[in-house]
Amino acid sequence: MMGYYILIGAIALVSWLVSRKLKSKFKHYSNVHLQNGMSGAEIAQKMLDDHGIRDVKVVSTPGMLTDHYNPKNKTVNLSEGVYNQRNASAAAVAAHEVGHAVQHAQAYEWLGMRSKLVPIVSVTSSMSTWVVFGGLILGAAAGFGLGYWVAVAGLVMMSFATLFSFITLPVEYDASNRALAWLKDKNIVTQAEYAGSEDALKWAARTYLVAAIGSLATLVYWGLQVFGGRD
Repeated sequence: MMGYYILIGAIALVSWLVSRKLKSKFKHYSNVHLQNGMSGAEIAQKMLDDHGIRDVKVVSTPGMLTDHYNPKNKTVNLSEGVYNQRNASAAAVAAHEVGHAVQHAQAYEWLGMRSKLVPIVSVTSSMSTWVVFGGLILGAAAGFGLGYWVAVAGLVMMSFATLFSFITLPVEYDASNRALAWLKDKNIVTQAEYAGSEDALKWAARTYLVAAIGSLATLVYWGLQVFGGRD
């Protein structure tokens, strides 16, 4: 158990460092003002128009780095800063979120897979660790097979979250690639502004990578506890 807490602590530390770096990058590139004077909302709308997407709305949402695309109601949700600001960070985030809308419109396979997992993960992710732990305790206390199978069920639940994390990686990287390609091809940003947008999205992607590694490490650890302790 001590090893688990050390593992989780190490992953949490790395996640915090990457998140801190991401916020620092976005703050830095928020000072790189766009020469074209376009706001994040205007950039998002233009990218939608350029891809012939007419049924997606660009809306403002509270908070910082709360930007996301909602496939259910087809909205590109931009945080208040991104929605209104006119800088390299806003351009990067706005275009990235529209990248998801383009994926949706073009039936991007990985996005479809992730969407199908959302309702499963929303139910299983919060309870999987407790089910595994409970199964291990039950097996140790009672000395019969029920606890083992309860723990295995918990591992299956946990595996959905890990699978979701790894499917998210190509979805996020592809959205960033679509965003950067469009920003460059349509001359939305200058070379210096493009470099800032690219760097900001690179650090954003790393947060998903750390999350995926953390999810896999947790799954492997509990898998070893369940299967390693079985004769």
